[in-house]
Amino acid sequence: MFDQGELERYGYRQELNRHLRFRDLVAYGLVYMVPIAPMAIFGSVYAGSGGMVALAYAVGVVALVFTAFSYAQMVKAFPMSGSVYNYAGRGISAPVGFLAGWVILLDYVLVPGLLYLVASVAMHATVPAVPVWLWLLGFVAVNTVVNSVGIRMTAMVTRVMLVGELIVLAVFLAVACWALASGRGRFSWDAFYNSDTFTWAVVAGAVSIAVLSFLGFDGISMLAEETRGGSRQIGRAMTAVLILAGVLFIAQTWLAAMLVPDPGVLLAQGDPNGTAFYGSAAVAGGGWLATLCAVATAVAWGLPNSMVAQVATSRLLYAMARDRQLPAFLARVSLRRNVPINATLLTGAVSLTLGLYMATRADGITLLSSLINFGAMVAFLVLHVSVVVHHLVRRRSGNWWAHLVMPGIGFAILAYVVVNANIAAQRLGLAWLALGMVVLAGLYLSGRRPSLSGLAPVQRSGRDLERV
Repeated sequence: MFDQGELERYGYRQELNRHLRFRDLVAYGLVYMVPIAPMAIFGSVYAGSGGMVALAYAVGVVALVFTAFSYAQMVKAFPMSGSVYNYAGRGISAPVGFLAGWVILLDYVLVPGLLYLVASVAMHATVPAVPVWLWLLGFVAVNTVVNSVGIRMTAMVTRVMLVGELIVLAVFLAVACWALASGRGRFSWDAFYNSDTFTWAVVAGAVSIAVLSFLGFDGISMLAEETRGGSRQIGRAMTAVLILAGVLFIAQTWLAAMLVPDPGVLLAQGDPNGTAFYGSAAVAGGGWLATLCAVATAVAWGLPNSMVAQVATSRLLYAMARDRQLPAFLARVSLRRNVPINATLLTGAVSLTLGLYMATRADGITLLSSLINFGAMVAFLVLHVSVVVHHLVRRRSGNWWAHLVMPGIGFAILAYVVVNANIAAQRLGLAWLALGMVVLAGLYLSGRRPSLSGLAPVQRSGRDLERV
């Protein structure tokens, strides 16, 4: 069980409600990752991997298993909201934590906007009479209301939506298997290995795109202050979600790859409209299956996925604000609902504004995706370093396997992926990091040098945060 003094010894008091159990964390993580997420980016990963789309997802699972292990080590050491921001800040130093939080903001703040945009564009294509901006407004409004009610309501809604996604996925898998058994498509292992197109650089580049489907398992760590059963539940849930989702991703992309109508055209021209998966679904079962997959993907990204993304983002803003590294109003917690209400409302407003702006750009979805992936992978790299510094260097741990080998392997894999990522994403991501350094310098000049409570033993019960 949770020790009520666990947060107090770091200088905080328990403000958020601890309602979440292991099953809630698993449901949250799966909804955040979206079991049918590859349907939206299948064509991009297929073209980027030279047709080895299942291999790209398999490598992604392997790489992120090491990352999940590092998360488990750090959440046990620092069982609080804030994810990599807190782990790097407390495991290495407060300024490094600020920069890690700044980098992961690139992921967390932009993710809801991307999800709303993808969903709204897809729904507009299905129902042209309703403009993109109105779909955006509707999705943001529904999710903001649900998340403002409280974490219990969010958990209940996401469980219901998860069941719907799994039903759609089961239908596709069954129909696709039947289609292949009936002679449609072509049975092949090329989705796992194709000697004509294989290079590790190609696979790494594709993984940098496919990793978008995996973002979300790490969001579970943001719920450390709302979970029953202690920090061990967080690590278990992250690993379970990653493996479950990985198996589903590999299965659906392998089947879809064998049903692509014209593989040569897809490899040569890519999938600018994001409809390649639905073409495979049409080959398998006809127009009804293609429409079902398209609508299910749009609703999944626009409601449950963006809903939990908004939760994760608001918790990061809350964690940084209560440490005075973001404006203090973001640390305010609703007295009635026990949620960081201002951070939740701001996340909704930013997502709406960002989605509306990116909807006017032809490259809006691609640009957002690249930035999000780069920010997440850089944050994961910092996470692995924080494990080594905190456990091996500072605490003189003798567990070399858990505190050096595992994070070292994870760091090496992700570093290779980052190096082979989209060049534009690298440039924009580094520009964002440079801006973070300017902000950090501004904090020093204004006398607000980043510091985290609880880095040394504290006698107080926690700084009282203003509540509404």
